[in-house]
Amino acid sequence: MENGSSRCSGRLEVKSNNSWSSVCEDDFDLLDAEVVCRELGCGAPSVLQGALYGEAEAPILTREFLCEGHESVLLDCGSSWGKTKACPPDKAVGLTCSDSVRLENGSSRCSGRLEVKSNNSWSSMCEDDFDLLDAEVVCRELGCGAPSVLQGAPYAESEAPKWTKEFLCEGHESALLDCNHARLERSCLADKVVD
Repeated sequence: MENGSSRCSGRLEVKSNNSWSSVCEDDFDLLDAEVVCRELGCGAPSVLQGALYGEAEAPILTREFLCEGHESVLLDCGSSWGKTKACPPDKAVGLTCSDSVRLENGSSRCSGRLEVKSNNSWSSMCEDDFDLLDAEVVCRELGCGAPSVLQGAPYAESEAPKWTKEFLCEGHESALLDCNHARLERSCLADKVVD
């Protein structure tokens, strides 16, 4: 990612044959973005649009990625090569992935076991310390709709360490880490992580 504010945002460039190329917005969709965000170790994609992080400086790739969303790296996805279609520099893909929350093992980018990033490592949230106001903030941060299910362990037990703080969101915050929080004094069982 180039020109972004973190490794989870910027203009997307792909390395092929030892050179970097930008990707055309018309050849890139949300499933492709999910794979890129996963490959970068970030949360779900929240913004996907052309020229968000400046016009392309690298040549633009004439390859359309055909990801199904489950691949671990973008270059594992199927693809088709464009013929001679032009892609102007202002149509280079700009992508923002959440860099503080992600949902793991779900069927889409908007479902799964909640993990929170702090100090460059991911932790699971305990169900007892997470409520609907907290869930509303997470769904907003990930660019999803309102939360519909909030319970422990339908997406498998967590292998990540447990988060040691309780979020005290009021529901209006734009990111979970913007919420107030309190330190926890109790432990959380593996089957009680937030899904």
